[in-house]
Amino acid sequence: MSQSIGILELTSIAKGIELADLMLKSAGVTLLASKTLCPGKYLVILGGDVGAVQQSIASGTQQAGDTLVDSMVIPRLHPSILPAISGLTPVDQRQSVGVVETWSVAACVEAADAAVKAANVTLMRIHMAFGIGGKCYMVLAGEVSDVRNAVQVASDAAGAKGLLVNRCVIPRPHDALWRQLVQEA
Repeated sequence: MSQSIGILELTSIAKGIELADLMLKSAGVTLLASKTLCPGKYLVILGGDVGAVQQSIASGTQQAGDTLVDSMVIPRLHPSILPAISGLTPVDQRQSVGVVETWSVAACVEAADAAVKAANVTLMRIHMAFGIGGKCYMVLAGEVSDVRNAVQVASDAAGAKGLLVNRCVIPRPHDALWRQLVQEA
């Protein structure tokens, strides 16, 4: 069974809570996350069948008005995305590293999904807007050519929304940096 997710990101906490309730009532979806982000933003992540998720996100987006930061629906979510959001996906040996930084969680998750579908990489983590000014970033690992491809695909996806901050590829990360990257955040 393929999992669909939808994300709604808002500048208002109160509006976010209100819209989480509205979206849950508008279709048969599962609430995966409903929480505050820095700096004073609110994030709602829903899962379920594609049609239900699309309907819920459309309802929330329509009611968000000028509080909307970003929204998206991914019909067939890559299985590595939710573990990367929840924590750290372990990587046994040191590999090339890619980092893509975005202005929104929704843009980063959407870009990460595109990246892991386009290249043979491991999505190590998605760090969501806690203590980093509302931005989000992902860390990928793999062979340098695959990492370059994944970073390009992710950058194109976030850039198309105007939400790309920056990106990098490190072909041979220093041992100390690698150890830091593979530890729980």
